[in-house]
Amino acid sequence: MRGESTSYKQTDAALTDWKKTQELAFLSEVSCVPLRQRLRHQHTAFKSFFDGRARYPRFKSRNGRQPAHYTRSGFRMKNGQLHVAKIDGPLAVTWSWPGIDLVRLDPSMVAISRESDGRWYVAFAVDADEPASIESTGHDVGVDLGIKDFAVTSDGQRISNPRHLERKARSLARYQRRLARCRDGSANRRKAKAKVARAHRKVRNARADLLHKTSTSLVRRADLIVVEDLAVKNMLGNRRLARAVSDCGWGEFRRQLTYKCERTGRTLVAIDRWYPSSKTCSTCGYLLAELDLSVRAWTCPGCRARHDRDLNAAKNILAAGRAVAQHALGDACGADVRRQGSFLPRSAMKQEAPAARRSA
Repeated sequence: MRGESTSYKQTDAALTDWKKTQELAFLSEVSCVPLRQRLRHQHTAFKSFFDGRARYPRFKSRNGRQPAHYTRSGFRMKNGQLHVAKIDGPLAVTWSWPGIDLVRLDPSMVAISRESDGRWYVAFAVDADEPASIESTGHDVGVDLGIKDFAVTSDGQRISNPRHLERKARSLARYQRRLARCRDGSANRRKAKAKVARAHRKVRNARADLLHKTSTSLVRRADLIVVEDLAVKNMLGNRRLARAVSDCGWGEFRRQLTYKCERTGRTLVAIDRWYPSSKTCSTCGYLLAELDLSVRAWTCPGCRARHDRDLNAAKNILAAGRAVAQHALGDACGADVRRQGSFLPRSAMKQEAPAARRSA
């Protein structure tokens, strides 16, 4: 390593020279289009690293996804069939979008990749119009995320947590034990590894299905969606909750809500993670001093209102989110999420709150 910077033009010229050598002559057996695309991706990754916008690029193993990106010069669509450069005959593609005619599809790029379970996938990049904003519903919703229930909304909807990984844990453990007993490099090890990967794929797809359906449902029925700014990375440091938190997919759920709200014209507000939504009475604003995680329902000492823990938190999250949204629009001044909940004056005696009573 000489510490010299290289441009894409220099790496492209080096690729041409490599093809002429005996050791790397196999590079000529495939189209130059995906090879050059990988060089462009590598150049972009290193530029982002040296500009301080990303980490150092990671080495891609040959056992990974192995994506190949073909631009318009490397493929063609004919009669609804995909033809790729330097591959005899069309690729046998199973189309997954019955509402779209593959014959009329005019993709600008095709990405071919292989998953760890041995399945190959073809993704088409198509130029599409900007989606139109959906009609206003006049309804706002606050969302309290959890482990017992994946989500509880302020309007009373409960979305159960299917615990996909936990249901597959015993099968995964059995497959992994079989994999550990296989000899390295053997055919049986490849088969056992593919079986483990298939089990993980089923869990991943089931989780993604739940997240997409839940986020789409929220975006369609609410103009304002309020969530907590959870520190998922910090929660993963708890070894007792790390698997359950990872199985929920809160970070991916937040990402899906973000881009779907931007696409449809909805408003997404994330309130402060330290806001005591569970300990604050959504009726009178009374703030408890303590509330154990084992307490799922409690009675407010101030107004005697009976609260379900998660539903009460969702209502408080919605109220705090509305205050943040109004403050952002200039309708309210000085709204601070950390101080939401004290809606009514409290005496000094009430600030020393007694413990909440457990539900029967």
